[in-house]
Amino acid sequence: MKKLLIALLSISAIAAGIAQADVEGVSNAKPDMDDAMLEQTDMEKAENAGVEQAELLNPGGIGGVESLRGVSELEATRPADSFKKYPREQVISSDYVYQPPLIPHNIRGYEVSLNANKCLACHSWKNAGEMGATKVSVTHYVNREDAVLADVSPRRYFCLQCHVPQANAKPLVENEFKPVDSLQ
Repeated sequence: MKKLLIALLSISAIAAGIAQADVEGVSNAKPDMDDAMLEQTDMEKAENAGVEQAELLNPGGIGGVESLRGVSELEATRPADSFKKYPREQVISSDYVYQPPLIPHNIRGYEVSLNANKCLACHSWKNAGEMGATKVSVTHYVNREDAVLADVSPRRYFCLQCHVPQANAKPLVENEFKPVDSLQ
């Protein structure tokens, strides 16, 4: 209650001071306003200079960002890349220990969602022999507490988090990885 009363008294004192200055014809607000307007104008000049500099550095308005796939304006839509060719039955060897194996076939149209996993239709332990597919690793049947489960662990259920289709595609970034000699 005391704080509220002090706040109200402060506000009324400020209002009385402004009213008295207006009555006496003395107003210091105008010069302060002009200085503030000049400062704002200077700020606007600096901002405009920054915009002009950005336009010089970024011709075409691409924002100065180049994609690994090339340069295109943000507003423009470039044609989609053609589908990559997936060589069938050509297994690419692993380069390092625990590397997730690459998928040696096309997976276009495969559903891997909360309700369905097309990969497990062939690669589950139950179906792999009949389908002639590689079985899912036993590591996929272990949870965080190292308990063995009857079905694929939820943290290993979404196959495409780790496994990708192998394709004859030009790398976006040069890869200088060299496998350890003792593992070759």
